[in-house]
Amino acid sequence: MAKLGVITDGISRDLEHALDVMNEFELTHAELQFLWDKEVGDLSTAEVTRVKDLVSAHGVSVSCISRHIFAGLLVGDLEKDSLTYLAHVDALRRCIDMAKALDCSLVRVMSFRKEMILFGSRGADVWNVSKGAWDKLVSLMALPVQIAEDEGITLVVETGNNALITTAYLGRKLIDELGTSKLKVLWDPCNSLYSNERAFPDGYETLRGGYLGQVHLKDALMDIPKATVDCTVLGEGHMAPYLEAIAEALIADNYDGVISLESVYRPDGGSFEDGFRASVSTLKRLFD
Repeated sequence: MAKLGVITDGISRDLEHALDVMNEFELTHAELQFLWDKEVGDLSTAEVTRVKDLVSAHGVSVSCISRHIFAGLLVGDLEKDSLTYLAHVDALRRCIDMAKALDCSLVRVMSFRKEMILFGSRGADVWNVSKGAWDKLVSLMALPVQIAEDEGITLVVETGNNALITTAYLGRKLIDELGTSKLKVLWDPCNSLYSNERAFPDGYETLRGGYLGQVHLKDALMDIPKATVDCTVLGEGHMAPYLEAIAEALIADNYDGVISLESVYRPDGGSFEDGFRASVSTLKRLFD
C-alpha cells in the first residue's frame, strides 16, 4: 500500500512545524529538500542529528533526500572533470551520507538543463536536434549511478520542467541505457503534462515494470504557447482528469512506495501551508 507524505518545505522550512502539521493530517513520510536556511546536503552533523531526533519524535520516516543536484547545468558546458560537475557529485555524496543517517533509501538527482529537441531525423538531425546532448547526459549520469551502486542507495531522477528528463518516457530510456537497478524515476506527472505526455495511461504505463521510484503530486493550469504555469489546488488543474485513474492503478498494482504532495500552490494572499491545507484532503481521499 502506498505511503503518503509531503515535501516538508511545502509546508514550512521550519522542520518541527512542518512535522507537527504532518502529524495533524497523519502523513507518515517526509521528503526533505530545504530545512531552515539550508538545502539538504549542506547541513552540519549536528543539524542532521537534530533532523533525526525530530522525525523520530514525530513518528515520521524520511522518504527521500531531495537536493537539486545537477539542476540548471548545461551538459554542453561540462566534462567529467569539470569543477562544477564534480562539486555537484560531492553534494550527492553528502546527501547519500544524510540519507544513511536517516535510514532513507532514496536520493534525488535532477537531469541538467532542458534542451528542447534531443532526437530527430530526415533533416531535423541537422537543423533541430541538440547534437550530443543525450549522449552527454548518459555519460555524466554514469558516475552518480556507480556511486549509488557502491553505496547501496537508489537514485531517483525527477521528471522536471527545466531538465533533460521531462517525461516518464525519457526517464525510462535513461535507465535502460545506463543498465542499472539503482536509478528509478521520481515521477511528477504534472510536470510531464507540460511536455505533452498524458499522465494516464501514457506516463503510468511507461513506468510499469520496476521504473517507478517515488511520486510527486501537484496540480496546475498550463498554457504552453504563453510559457505560463499557474499552480492550483490538487484536483482543480490539468491533472484533474488523471488523478482517479492513477490512484486506482497504483492500488491495483500494489505500489508500496511513497506519494509526496508537492505543495507549491500558494493562494492569493496566503502561504504555502494554506495551499497544502487546501490540497491534502484530496490526496488522502485518493490514496487512503
